[in-house]
Amino acid sequence: MMNRREFGNLVGLGMIATSLPVAIAACTPKETASEPPAAAPDAAVKIDSTPRADGFAALGTVADLDADGYLSQKDFIAGPVIVIRDPANADGLIALNSVCNHQGCDVAWKNDAFVCPCHGSKFNIDGSLANGPATAPLAPYEVMIDGDLVLVKTT
Repeated sequence: MMNRREFGNLVGLGMIATSLPVAIAACTPKETASEPPAAAPDAAVKIDSTPRADGFAALGTVADLDADGYLSQKDFIAGPVIVIRDPANADGLIALNSVCNHQGCDVAWKNDAFVCPCHGSKFNIDGSLANGPATAPLAPYEVMIDGDLVLVKTT
């Protein structure tokens, strides 16, 4: 024979068990077929760096250049490159080989100069050597803007 307490526990357990699917359904977000999934706000734009017929290839976007102050890619098809806006001409760009000839470190754009983080070599805005231990300037690349892309000459 079952006492009142056992009966109450079984009834309560039954009520919980039968209401569980309703609670799960109520907490599940609805999906609508008419709305495509939104792109992640941080989704990176895929850049096709295949050289064009004129020999230029995309390095990055103008938006990224303006946001970061430079574009740089060590394994770019034409070689390691760094691109900045020309401080003397806001519409102009400067592109240089980004490898310091002292020990092969990649230079960074800091305080209006290209600086080698390994041993302190400094290069002027045109790539010429400001101070060593590097012994040679940074070689220039042809660069241009086409639409929203920054293009660098590969040949």
